[in-house]
Amino acid sequence: MENRRCRRKLALLSGAAVLALALMAGAALRAALPAAVTAEGAAQVPVLSEDGEQKLIALTFDDGPRRSTTTALLDGLAQRGVHATFFLIGAQVEGNEDIVRRMEKEGHQIGIHTYDHVKLTGLSRADFDAQVGRTRDLLAGILGRRDFLLRPPYGMTDASVKAWAESPIIIWSIDPEDWRDQNAPREVAEVTAQARDGAIVLMHDIFPASVDAALQIVDQLHAQGYLFVTVEELFAARHIQLEAGKSYSNAYP
Repeated sequence: MENRRCRRKLALLSGAAVLALALMAGAALRAALPAAVTAEGAAQVPVLSEDGEQKLIALTFDDGPRRSTTTALLDGLAQRGVHATFFLIGAQVEGNEDIVRRMEKEGHQIGIHTYDHVKLTGLSRADFDAQVGRTRDLLAGILGRRDFLLRPPYGMTDASVKAWAESPIIIWSIDPEDWRDQNAPREVAEVTAQARDGAIVLMHDIFPASVDAALQIVDQLHAQGYLFVTVEELFAARHIQLEAGKSYSNAYP
């Protein structure tokens, strides 16, 4: 009887050990994948390019949040299990704090696009801080952290902007100029034609046509094997360390 109890204990302990090892292995695998793959919701299926790495692209949106259009975009991205990066205008953040919290909760990355879309080049330090520092303070008050990427309006930088940024500076490699005529079919055609592994796409979440175009772009590029990730995930997947004051426009292999 005693021997039988011992054997049963050993079997239970052995089973528990196997389960623990399996859980640890699963956690390690999830940690190795980009967050966009493992987020709750409609998971994206990673597709490997010829060199064995994932075929990645980052959608970025400037000038929001705007309640009607940004909410519609977030809904569409959530349905598709897609993460994007939003470079926010400080003046637009005020009164839309709930949207900013939703972005964070749903796994999107948040960055600074100045307080009221002022060209940063040529500014005094005080004026620069009124645009970038003020927006950083606003976002920190909402999200409880200060590590936000910076996208200068018009993508314009100079030595002072780089010295004062306190953040990596993110430009872009694909720009359909969606602000120009708000023509969704044209925007979709341009972005899908230019898409390549490691690209950063610039769009604006303040136009209904841009929201429509962005979701069509996601659907079409998904069909071509692209995985959508945040800017931070894009560079991490390429083992590129983002540094404050440096500009980045793509993560091409």
